[in-house]
Amino acid sequence: MSQQLKFVVEQLNKEPFKKNFNLIMFDSLEPMQLLQNLNDVLAEIDPKQAIDIREEQPEQTAKRMFSMLGMLKYKPLGPQADASSFRRGLVTGSKPVIHPLLQWLLQRLPELRKRAYLARYLVKLEVPAEFLQDDVISDTFHQYEELVETFKTYHRECEQLKTSGFSTAEIRKDIGVMEEEKDQLIKRVERLRKRVDTVPNHQRMLDLARQLRVEKEREEALAHQKQEQKNQLFRAEQRLQVSLQKLKDLRQASVDADPESLMRRLEEEIKINTYIVMEKLPKELESTRRSLHFLQKVASEPSLGPAELQEMEDKIKEVSTQINQLTEKRMMRSDPMDDKLTLFRQQASIISRKKEARAEELQRAREELAAAERELTQRSSQARGGDGEEVVRGDELKRLVAKLRVKGSTHKKRRAELAELKAENGVLERTEEILRQRNQDVLQQLQSMEEQKGISGFSDTQEELERVSAAKSELDDVKGRTLDDMSEMVKKLNSMIAEKKTALAPIIKELRPLRQECQALTQEYEEKKAQYDSCAAGLESNRSKLEQEVKALREETAQEENRYHELNCMKQVAEVQLQRALEETRAYVSSDPQERKKAVREVYMKSIAEQDTLGKKLREKQKAVRESHGANMKQVKMWRDLEQLLDCKKQCFQRAQIQASTGQVVEEGAEDWLVL
Repeated sequence: MSQQLKFVVEQLNKEPFKKNFNLIMFDSLEPMQLLQNLNDVLAEIDPKQAIDIREEQPEQTAKRMFSMLGMLKYKPLGPQADASSFRRGLVTGSKPVIHPLLQWLLQRLPELRKRAYLARYLVKLEVPAEFLQDDVISDTFHQYEELVETFKTYHRECEQLKTSGFSTAEIRKDIGVMEEEKDQLIKRVERLRKRVDTVPNHQRMLDLARQLRVEKEREEALAHQKQEQKNQLFRAEQRLQVSLQKLKDLRQASVDADPESLMRRLEEEIKINTYIVMEKLPKELESTRRSLHFLQKVASEPSLGPAELQEMEDKIKEVSTQINQLTEKRMMRSDPMDDKLTLFRQQASIISRKKEARAEELQRAREELAAAERELTQRSSQARGGDGEEVVRGDELKRLVAKLRVKGSTHKKRRAELAELKAENGVLERTEEILRQRNQDVLQQLQSMEEQKGISGFSDTQEELERVSAAKSELDDVKGRTLDDMSEMVKKLNSMIAEKKTALAPIIKELRPLRQECQALTQEYEEKKAQYDSCAAGLESNRSKLEQEVKALREETAQEENRYHELNCMKQVAEVQLQRALEETRAYVSSDPQERKKAVREVYMKSIAEQDTLGKKLREKQKAVRESHGANMKQVKMWRDLEQLLDCKKQCFQRAQIQASTGQVVEEGAEDWLVL
């Protein structure tokens, strides 16, 4: 108990309660204060429970808490496990009832919040069956069930998304990477566009390339459509083959069939299906429900310790011993010869077991037949080629199988080699792609550094120099290297570099003030962005508050609408019941005999009188049968004796005839005559 109080006090002192209790203060709380703390915990689970119990009637408080605890599936334990004592203790604010309840609630706060949230939408309204006879109410109830199923689907998807591992930081990082890639692609497109602008007739070439791309997309769409039509044609041919096979089977079955045999077969199937539906399936359903109820009951029970498990095992052994003793006493008291219905009960149980076994065999046979038909259909569809011809059989099939095995082994080897080559090719392509990407990154970094240093175009010049040096090396290889050519080439290169520097000098001078202006604009942009972010955060907080208020008002409106519709339904039901009562009263007090006969009371009284008369007749008949039972049994015995005597005389007469015809004396016949 001290551990329980300590746990409850610790949890109440934490967020979001912040009660600032100690053990003595909490243990000395009045019943009303204890109930208020319990209500605060329930309000944390379901915000609708946030009510000051001093402003509410005790009956309403108890009813509200009972319904909430029932929804949360709380089961009291210990000495307060009885429902009446638990209700009494909860109403009076008893500590032995409130303390375990608070511990149970505080241990499962997240789970109970989720259950309360789901119960708001998943606890179905109980609509009486007579109300569902109305079409409008029935349609509305079906729409309500569909909405509940839709909510289950959405909630399941939401939980899957929550547990999928995606986070906002990763998504923002991916968005930033994609934006950078977008900027790079835009720059690349701009560079390509500048290069294309120098090509003559570039606009016509672009139009032709666009038309080519459109035609290729159209060709792919047509190929996809053609493939879909082929698939549809193949499925239609399969359905046609299945339908033709069914038609053939039905024709073969109806060749030697007459109406009487068909009727007998249908009657047997109807009897079998009736037995399965009316007897077998309800039993299985009931047993499944019992097992499910038992499992739910076991699952809802709290976990047991070793001592409690040992105690339950001892109780089970004790009860099993008592059952065995009572069974032995009953077997000793009851004599099977005295019970005239024992034989019939045994026969009925044997017949019922045989019926159940045959029904199960029939069910398995039907399932096997359906599986075999599906497999036959699948294999027949696989065994047919594109033009619908059957696969060859016999020796030719064996030869084809041997060839296929050889080709299969060769194909596996070639496929393994092809897979290795593809893997190696993929590795090489990936390596080439990585190297190209790194080269592009290095070139971009080099260009950005050149722009920062004010010498943009230096890398292009360097590439030009490399190309010129390559050309020079090729020329030197052809013509031979001479010192004069090298000096002239160096002079040319130096002159080209000087020209580039002189051309870049004014551009660098213009770039410096632009760079300073860019820094000033960047600083101003950062300040404006910070102001915008702060303003957007304030507006977002206001918007979230308004959304919460709107959501609360919508929920309240939906609850009021539900209550309005419920009251209207109750009003209509009351009016219908009142109309029925008035019609019954009018028919009962009516002076017209025909009208009075239509009253339910008269109908029931007439039925009771008929049953009383029938009961009297049956009792008289039973009495007459009992009185004549002894005489009738005696007469039956006399008739049996007479029948035995006549059989004996018939045998003697036959033996006398045999003796007269053969002239022999039959001693046994003489003995029979002497006996007679």
